[in-house]
Amino acid sequence: MNESSSNSMKERMSLYLKLWKLRVVVLLQITAVCAILTHDILSWHGIIDIERTYFDTIFTIVITILGGTLAAGGSNAINMWYDRDIDPLMRRTENRPLPNGQIKPTHALVFGITSSLIGSSLFLLIHWKAAFWSFFSVIFYVFIYTIWLKRRSPQNIVIGGIAGSTPPLIGWACAASQSLSGMNPFDLGSPIPWMLFLLIFLWTPPHFWALALYRSGEYAKAKIPMMNEVKGPGHAIMLSKLYCIGLISLSLVPVIWPEAGLTILWGIITAGISIWYARSVWSIDINEPFDENNRMPSASHSFFRSLIYLGLMFLSLVFVVIIPPDWLGPLGVLS
Repeated sequence: MNESSSNSMKERMSLYLKLWKLRVVVLLQITAVCAILTHDILSWHGIIDIERTYFDTIFTIVITILGGTLAAGGSNAINMWYDRDIDPLMRRTENRPLPNGQIKPTHALVFGITSSLIGSSLFLLIHWKAAFWSFFSVIFYVFIYTIWLKRRSPQNIVIGGIAGSTPPLIGWACAASQSLSGMNPFDLGSPIPWMLFLLIFLWTPPHFWALALYRSGEYAKAKIPMMNEVKGPGHAIMLSKLYCIGLISLSLVPVIWPEAGLTILWGIITAGISIWYARSVWSIDINEPFDENNRMPSASHSFFRSLIYLGLMFLSLVFVVIIPPDWLGPLGVLS
């Protein structure tokens, strides 16, 4: 193969990787990996009655990252295929490969379907419950969010956020595979993965509504009924504040639900992080002048802080569970 052919292949691969929206996928995989680490560290401390070796953990993380990237990336590729008519109308999406004509729509669709099927099927190597939630996420994102809700309801992001909230369930199901039994996919042996699911679910609306606000007008131009376009920016911010209150309330889990197995220290740390994020939502000013790019600066600030926030919330959980329980004293597990 000559050099020009090699470069052409690399460029082609780069275009197809753009269909995956890797920056979004990476954040999702961080949440899944943190769920795995949380489970396995708790097992090493004897809080979860299961034996896990370092090799088990590494193997689980590798499969989860590979399968999760393929599945989520494939879903995103199908989303781009379906949205190829509206992507040229928004500055954020106008340079994607499909609007630019760099990839044929049928090729993108086949790539997305193949990628998502292979990715979700990989989880069958570990446990069917992990595969179930991966397939569920793909189907929900493509059919419920992309095809049904996105262009029809201002609740598109709220309900559609269910699909993006599943990575901790998948990661936990993989880590807990040796102890999972029964045919109920909702039974993952612990409330912790569901708390992490709820964390992402509550985070999604203020995260995306901040994006819609700082990109004011773009979604309306594409006829996507985002909450701020349909009900007004003030209503979207009011709802965002309510979701932030929900996020702060999660820090009370160790107190009101000690059986969850979380620590007071985790509650204190996450309360602080959530208040830090909520301040950016409270600071959004719908009356402020737009910047030179016709964007709302305070909404932009909140959007980017939300990305840091989600990562910090999951990393803080891993940090807290690393600490041996008998070191924490009154800040330890209540159950």
